[in-house]
Amino acid sequence: MSILLKQVGYVHSDGESLFQNIDFSIQRKEKAALIGNNGSGKSVLLQILSGKLIASSGSVVCSSIPYYVPQHFGQYGGVTVAEALRIDKKVESLKRILAGKGMVNDFVILDDDWSVEERAVSALSFWGMEKISLSCKLNTLSGGEKTSVFLAGIQIHSPEIILLDEPTNHLDAYNRKRLYDFVCSSSATMVVVSHDRTLLNLFPITYELECSAIKCYGGNYEFYRKQKDMEKAALHADLEEQKKEFRLAKKIAIEVIERKQKQNIRAPKNAKKAGMGKMAMNTMKSKSEKRTSRLEEIHEDKLNAIIGKVNHIRNLLPDEGLMKTNILSSSLHIGKILVSAQNINWSYSGEFLWKEPLTFQIKSGDRLSVRGKNGTGKTTLLKLITGVLQPIGGIIKRAEFKYLYLDQEYSIVKNTLSVFDQVKHFSSGLSDDMLKIILSRFLFPHDTWNKDCAVLSGGEKMRLSLCCLMVSENMPDMLILDEPTNNIDVRNMDILLSAVRNYKGTILLVSHDEYFVRQVNVGYFIDLDV
Repeated sequence: MSILLKQVGYVHSDGESLFQNIDFSIQRKEKAALIGNNGSGKSVLLQILSGKLIASSGSVVCSSIPYYVPQHFGQYGGVTVAEALRIDKKVESLKRILAGKGMVNDFVILDDDWSVEERAVSALSFWGMEKISLSCKLNTLSGGEKTSVFLAGIQIHSPEIILLDEPTNHLDAYNRKRLYDFVCSSSATMVVVSHDRTLLNLFPITYELECSAIKCYGGNYEFYRKQKDMEKAALHADLEEQKKEFRLAKKIAIEVIERKQKQNIRAPKNAKKAGMGKMAMNTMKSKSEKRTSRLEEIHEDKLNAIIGKVNHIRNLLPDEGLMKTNILSSSLHIGKILVSAQNINWSYSGEFLWKEPLTFQIKSGDRLSVRGKNGTGKTTLLKLITGVLQPIGGIIKRAEFKYLYLDQEYSIVKNTLSVFDQVKHFSSGLSDDMLKIILSRFLFPHDTWNKDCAVLSGGEKMRLSLCCLMVSENMPDMLILDEPTNNIDVRNMDILLSAVRNYKGTILLVSHDEYFVRQVNVGYFIDLDV
């Protein structure tokens, strides 16, 4: 056994339980994907496995120290690449030894690992980081470069257990392919948390994490989806059967009660005709009323039992269908030229960003994607298109149009506002009651309306952004999506896809997620790898 968790639970510092009684095991050399809704605790579980967090209850056993690739890098901001890779002490000792200044402790620290620096340079080069030195500060690197640094650490340390938390976030297509190939060829025990379906399909075991349970599906993500669809179909069939049983039970109850009531009416008349005394008639009436009341209770209990089953099944069904993503569309006519660029370029430190100047045209209704490796200027191009920057050389013309920039942090959501106030800020005069109804449709129940936006997950911020679009009359003519699938789970990606497909305006997309790009039906690309 490589990883074993028994009855593991985690409670936040505010006393709120995230999950409990989780049993989880991975055999040596097994590769497993861990999925679940945003907020279910996937990243926390990985951090518990890595030793970064301590479980509130239960036991965690790993056969060796896992190597952990984090999703977020804020805590590493001021460290060097060597420090992030946990080789800084060895590299410093090696340099002192080679310079003839080594002490006994330096040889102890190096522990005969004479090739550590050479392996580090080779690993960084493998991930396209030839120009990055070990002394470089991590906060000077892009998101994709930071991820690549931690991935390079796998080759340096050759760990038996690897934990990957959203490893394809920020990675360009080149390094995603590198990662896919590595996963297929590696013999290490591996656990991944990801929304990348291409990556998930490489893992032969899928675990689904919920608040009080973790369920194993013996197959990759596509197998898991088929099983979930079958489970959902069975639940819907069971729900319909329970509804039929309820209608039948209700009909029978009404018929039985009505029949009994008629008997209660006829009985006194028959007793009076038979000459029964008043006292005996009252006794008979009392008994009859008690039997009727008991009969009503029996049928009511039966109906309540069926209602309980119906509610239980509804709670088991996924809630994707609750959300309606009927956001409005642009009012611009299809085909209007929004942006026309002729031989444009941009310069950093006197050096042009692109070897060949860019020429392109964007029309209303287009769906296009900007693609290129990390560092090729995708964000710079978006700023040129929106007018935030002016080109160095060449000409760019823009028509009057409104755009909304949805970046990977969903920064249109203000952390200082509550969920309700955020939506009200975008509202075009809708009543508070209507806004609350719409929030509920976007999977924000009553107990979330006063929650600060600062504590929302990536998926929740995405849904709130779409909700803001829906309540606003000022629908943008262009949606600019900059790595929109980073930090959201698979369910929320399906929701985002539904919204983007239904939107009839112009889509300008930057994404390394090939699945998402295909599903958005991108018409053409602006390639920066030239």
